[in-house]
Amino acid sequence: MARVFNFSAGPSALPEEVLNEAAAEMLDCNGTGQSVMEMSHRSKAYEPIIAECEALVRELLAVPENYKVLFLQGGASTQFAMIPMNLKKNGKAAYINTGVWSKKAIAEAKKYLTVDVLATSEDKTFSYIPKVEPIVGDYDYVHYTMNNTIMGTKWSYIPEAKRPDGSEIPLVTDASSCILSEPLDISKFGVVYAGAQKNLAPAGVTLVIIREDLIPETMPVENTPTMLQYKIHADAGSMYNTPPCYTIYMMGKVLKWIKKNGGAEGMAKRNQEKADLFYDYLDNSDFYHATAEKGSRSLMNIPFLTKYDGEEATAINKKFVAEAAAAGLVNLAGHRLVGGMRASIYNAMSLEGVKALIAFMDKFAKEN
Repeated sequence: MARVFNFSAGPSALPEEVLNEAAAEMLDCNGTGQSVMEMSHRSKAYEPIIAECEALVRELLAVPENYKVLFLQGGASTQFAMIPMNLKKNGKAAYINTGVWSKKAIAEAKKYLTVDVLATSEDKTFSYIPKVEPIVGDYDYVHYTMNNTIMGTKWSYIPEAKRPDGSEIPLVTDASSCILSEPLDISKFGVVYAGAQKNLAPAGVTLVIIREDLIPETMPVENTPTMLQYKIHADAGSMYNTPPCYTIYMMGKVLKWIKKNGGAEGMAKRNQEKADLFYDYLDNSDFYHATAEKGSRSLMNIPFLTKYDGEEATAINKKFVAEAAAAGLVNLAGHRLVGGMRASIYNAMSLEGVKALIAFMDKFAKEN
């Protein structure tokens, strides 16, 4: 079967070059006569694999020396709990609510500390990013979701946050669906975390970049499980227990591909070109329209609707998704909260894939 264009929101498409390399090394990686899946994580065969992956993360994101790079498990959803459990000091944090994943992070944080929701875009079904004035408060940290996978919105700025005495409030961001899609100044944040299954690797590993002074020596939340303590993982070099070895290996290969293609700057240029082309098509169509407001639109996830409403919309959406799949354009169904369709065009999606989707959409519109 020929390769399809995969517009899945995650797990998402991986670079074909990376998949071919991994396939070639499946039975014999680096002349060891074994697959990475079979290696002991503490062996000399595996040590350079995780070391190189960390080095590439540091290089491509320009991670300052006073930050730890951790490869953890449990996805971004586990970070929703680890963050308040580890960063709690005064017992109060600020969150900005821009969609489903923000709401889940807020609900989890409320189990461990007081949460102030400073802004939300729920009034318009999370179709925009709210304007947040410089934050002042006695908060342990400020949390926001940088790119909203379901709603197709993205922050175009980094919020400012200070305590009443002028000291910095650590910023924490969920960058799961936009990490390394464009440059990011890590030094502006206390913690950046990302599930890998969008832009970095297959599902199974979570990247956490945390400033060292935020890693507590003793846990502020009593009886915090060992596996939810950043210090445990930082001190053990992400090897307190068996890490997701193969996924880390795959991440290393994806990072090499990103570096080969211009790094974060190269990805930004590539992604902007794809997004501009697609949004321009939607904005000039009398059959389709984007759901996210201009100024808040994601480069990675683009939900869109047709001109139909109600039961007609349900029928036409199902027809669209089915006919698109038959044409080799898969995983285009929209999330139930937004409806319609969604094209996720992460780093690995080619410009050719976006052009193929537009050509199909044009044909479908004329026929329907």
